[in-house]
Amino acid sequence: MHEETSYISSPRRFLPSIAALRALEAVDRLGSATTAAAELSLTQGAVSRQLQALEAQMDVSLVARDGRALSLTAPARAYAAEIRTALQTITQASLRLQVPSRGGALNLAILPTFGMRWLVPRLGDFTRRHPEVTINLTTRLEPFSFASEPFDAAIFFGNGDWAGTGALRLRSETVLPVCAPSLLPPGGVTEPADVMRLPLLHIRSRPKAWEEWLAAHSAPPHATAGTVFDQFSALTEAALHGLGVALLPAYLVEQDLAAGRLVAVYGAPTESAGAYWLVWPETKADDPTLRVFRDWLSVQAEDEDPLPR
Repeated sequence: MHEETSYISSPRRFLPSIAALRALEAVDRLGSATTAAAELSLTQGAVSRQLQALEAQMDVSLVARDGRALSLTAPARAYAAEIRTALQTITQASLRLQVPSRGGALNLAILPTFGMRWLVPRLGDFTRRHPEVTINLTTRLEPFSFASEPFDAAIFFGNGDWAGTGALRLRSETVLPVCAPSLLPPGGVTEPADVMRLPLLHIRSRPKAWEEWLAAHSAPPHATAGTVFDQFSALTEAALHGLGVALLPAYLVEQDLAAGRLVAVYGAPTESAGAYWLVWPETKADDPTLRVFRDWLSVQAEDEDPLPR
């Protein structure tokens, strides 16, 4: 009781505005006021004013300014790290308040393409079986810290070695080199080395994909420089427009191959080194809502089951 009374009666200077704290946290996480402003849908000047107000309220120097450049002081960075968890707690509590559910809500980070093509078509079955559970989906392209993001679990591609998490393997992936018909040289491609002479396209989440493809075809290492994309949708469009050869998941290119918009450059589909996984922080392993979703998803995780088209 004493601790609760002490907290409520704390001086206002120790309870800054959420807007100011969000500005500080975003600048710390993203590294610049410009990027933070874009994420928060504010102007850079508004972010700077939020930080100035926070400095005045706390009576502590938080920002080091060098001309137009802005950086956080060491105490500010330490403070941002501490308040990050509190901001995420507030976010999760607010989401639960707005979307009440007898069975709870599960905040899930998904890969855009795999999530939309594999998970979403299956979610109808889950909601019929568990109408008391609300699934909230947000796309994320890269692994993140569960301590600083408001997620209960995530679906990602890799080796299942996300530190501090439990993991459930969902399925493997096969890839195929494809390109627009106009890009193929006269006489076609007869060996892996011929593929390497064409412009290559890359996906950021698979930096060694072409190296692995060469190894799968017992071909010697080769330079694989080329344009990099951050999503399969953009990579597919680049291939369709003749910008180069792309290694794409077989399930994504089936329709374009059948329609003749893309052609297979060389060989049969090869299995990628990684796989798709559901991961969750170890601290949430026994969460009832997560357990219900995980048990249901484990039944869906069968490599023999073809991906939906």
